[in-house]
Amino acid sequence: MLNNLRETLRPILEKIGKGFASTGLSANFWTFVGLAFALVSAVVYGMGLEYGLILGGVLLLVSGFFDMVDGQVARSTGKTSKKGEYLDSMFDKISEVAIFLGLLVGGYAEPYLILLAITLSLLVSYARSKSDIINIKLQGIGIGERAERLLVIAIIGIIGFMEYAVLIVVIIAGITLIQRMIYTAKNIKE
Repeated sequence: MLNNLRETLRPILEKIGKGFASTGLSANFWTFVGLAFALVSAVVYGMGLEYGLILGGVLLLVSGFFDMVDGQVARSTGKTSKKGEYLDSMFDKISEVAIFLGLLVGGYAEPYLILLAITLSLLVSYARSKSDIINIKLQGIGIGERAERLLVIAIIGIIGFMEYAVLIVVIIAGITLIQRMIYTAKNIKE
């Protein structure tokens, strides 16, 4: 859903990309920065600190910001690459698994809910990957893409309802998986 907003926000996103590109640092550098913030967020969640949900949520939002920056820098410099796309995709999955592991270790939600959330989240990504192979593009298909799932964790977690946040992720990831499977099945040309 948020991917569909990108067109509306394109002028602002392009300015942000140009600003970060002017530092001379590569898009891959910003990908690593996003991963670092996500891993620190996961550690904070895992430590179960008194204000861990707030600090972890803020760090997760910062990670999401840099996840957007890397692609904008690549586009604004004309240096998009298969390597960058691969790193971005892999680091996204590593970040997501780390966040849920942190929530599990920190005891913020029932273990079975966290297992369901991460499993369904990875299946949503897998569905997109498999569809890409057969030239069916799924970006923007589904109510719970990665950005939405992590926003739910960050924002609802910040206000203190992490178990509900994880449950919402389970629901929206499950719905998104079904939406993507149906969309792909309808668009397969045999």
